Amino acid sequence: MLTAGQRLSVQLLGPVRAWTDGKEVVLGPPKQRAVLALLASRAGDVLGIEHIIDAVWGSDVPQTAANGVHTYVAGLRRVLEPGRSRRGTCSVLASAAGGYCLRISPEAVDVTRFAECHAQARRAHAGSDAKAALELYRDALALWHGEAFAGIPGPFAAMERTRLQDLRMTAIEEWASDMLRAGRHGEVIADLSTAVAEEPLREKLRWLLMLALYRCGRQADALAVYTETQRLLNRELGIKPGAELASLHQDILAGRVVTVCRDRSPVPATTGDLADSASPDIPRPAQLPPLARGFVGRTAELAELERVLAEDGLRSSASTPVAVVDGLAGVGKTAVALELAHRLTDRFPDGQLFVDLGGTGLGGKPLTAAEALAQLLRSLGVDDVRMPGDLAGRVSLYRSLLHGRRMLVVLDDAISAEQVRPLIPRGASSVLATSRQRLTGLAIRDGAHLIRVGPLSEDESAELLTYLGGERLREEKAVVMRLVRLCEGLPLALRSAVEGLIEAHVPPTTPEERYADKRGLLDRLTVEGDAAANLRTVFEASYQALPAEAARMFRYLGLHPAGPVTVQQAATLVGTSHATARRLLDLLVDGHLMERVSRHYYRFHGLVGIYAAECAEREPKARRDLALMRLLGQEWGFVPRRTPALEQEQDAARQLEALGRRPKGGVGGSPPPVFRSLPLIDQRPCPVEQGSRSGDPRVVGA
Repeated sequence: MLTAGQRLSVQLLGPVRAWTDGKEVVLGPPKQRAVLALLASRAGDVLGIEHIIDAVWGSDVPQTAANGVHTYVAGLRRVLEPGRSRRGTCSVLASAAGGYCLRISPEAVDVTRFAECHAQARRAHAGSDAKAALELYRDALALWHGEAFAGIPGPFAAMERTRLQDLRMTAIEEWASDMLRAGRHGEVIADLSTAVAEEPLREKLRWLLMLALYRCGRQADALAVYTETQRLLNRELGIKPGAELASLHQDILAGRVVTVCRDRSPVPATTGDLADSASPDIPRPAQLPPLARGFVGRTAELAELERVLAEDGLRSSASTPVAVVDGLAGVGKTAVALELAHRLTDRFPDGQLFVDLGGTGLGGKPLTAAEALAQLLRSLGVDDVRMPGDLAGRVSLYRSLLHGRRMLVVLDDAISAEQVRPLIPRGASSVLATSRQRLTGLAIRDGAHLIRVGPLSEDESAELLTYLGGERLREEKAVVMRLVRLCEGLPLALRSAVEGLIEAHVPPTTPEERYADKRGLLDRLTVEGDAAANLRTVFEASYQALPAEAARMFRYLGLHPAGPVTVQQAATLVGTSHATARRLLDLLVDGHLMERVSRHYYRFHGLVGIYAAECAEREPKARRDLALMRLLGQEWGFVPRRTPALEQEQDAARQLEALGRRPKGGVGGSPPPVFRSLPLIDQRPCPVEQGSRSGDPRVVGA
């Protein structure tokens, strides 16, 4: 346990505050408090600068964000350790591994104490120690001093506010249930009324309030709560009260004795008759596709995913673990997800659901959330006659059917957070999704864990090739390593390369000849008749998913496919501002068509770079020449004259042609680095230029 900051305690369950040796410290402006709140919520963990920036600024990141983080950390160090010299080492807020770590015990943060106290109360309840359970619930709820993370900006704080509020309401429901069991009806009415005012759509709170009022002899007030609930649910959601609330209403009207409900989990908000639309015996689906042979590596990713899906000890019964595996096309996201799902089948005794959401559009249009829900509901025994026609009705029925069940829902090839969000059930089930997009919104709003899957290492790639190639490649280590470097760890490319050698009966010692020409490499790694196994097709699907501006950036970067590119070089190629270039580069990173090497450098995966060079040829030659002249002008002093667009393009072509004939002595004694590293694309007319059209609808005016 870390003890360097034991004298520091932090409050997050209310306005963010901190005390050092019992004396409160002034934490500074809102974003500085946001940095402390983030570090305190992960006490003892090192958080990278990029992680902090994403948590505090979200998608609206200024160019000064990194400097801002350093400034806020410096400000926090001054107030947390006022006696430290300027050059002295900070023992509480330490720098480590490219980030920062708040070195305090997790118990020094009230969120941790609340979670532990809540868990102890549940254990006492399970052990039939009602008195101890009530005391522990009171202790846990006494830690709250208002809205969690109050006044703190940023997506992380917003997500935590929602998560912690749900935990608090669950604790109130459990405490009130135990109080009613103990016959202390009158003592809970005030607290339940306050909770209902905060969360008016939470039916379990209203159920408990109605029961408390009824047991105190206030039958009319209890019925008034039900009438108000009816009007509210109809106005806000267009639904009726759930079955348990309606049943309690009938019991009160009949004057029957009512006991506390057996199920301590929240009552789902659903129409009264929707749950009856399914068969009483819900089938146990087992829909996981089979595993591909030759799975290798991914130890760290699988361990992290397993930890995320197993993390339910302290979470609310209304919270569902969601993990999203994202990465480059062909990197093996689905293979990782299925490998994990098959390993965890015993943990989900009620079944496993699988839906291909078709986000890449390889099999047609992507599924809408309503279409995916229809598929899921059919798997749960709902026939088309009883299928709700609207999205809200399908969501309600789906969540009602999975309520209290331990199912694993695997959602393959998601395209957006909006597609996934309605498919997340409540409670004991878990969701495992894959996507080529970075679903940041799902992480911020729904608490999803995003796990990136990258290319295989050289050793793992060699292991996969050797396994797939069998005797043919087992003794050909030099050939294997050549293929490994060509494919750069992309499993789809590695598998295609092996199958290409076997089917074409190529001698194992001559793959260099087959794969030597990089311009034809994607053709060699193509499987005819199977779009999902065709590298060019899967890259094209990712490209087509880009916004128009980002697609244009991708094409122009295809003029510079080798080596890293700076933000300024990208801005110059496209002819845009530095800020716009960074935004577009980050969109390419989110779509896994580029990799961020550092804050200022980006690069292509080698095979994506080859595809980007092909896409560059969709731009008219004159535009390509002009883009290269802009880049050469920046680095070697050649600036196209300010002339009308057509003349400027022609001028650029003439200057490039002259540069191509220049002696290598040139202006500075040798060609500039960019001119040497940029393989100018083939100047011969390509098919897409003929007829003055590129064939790509994204290329405007070609």
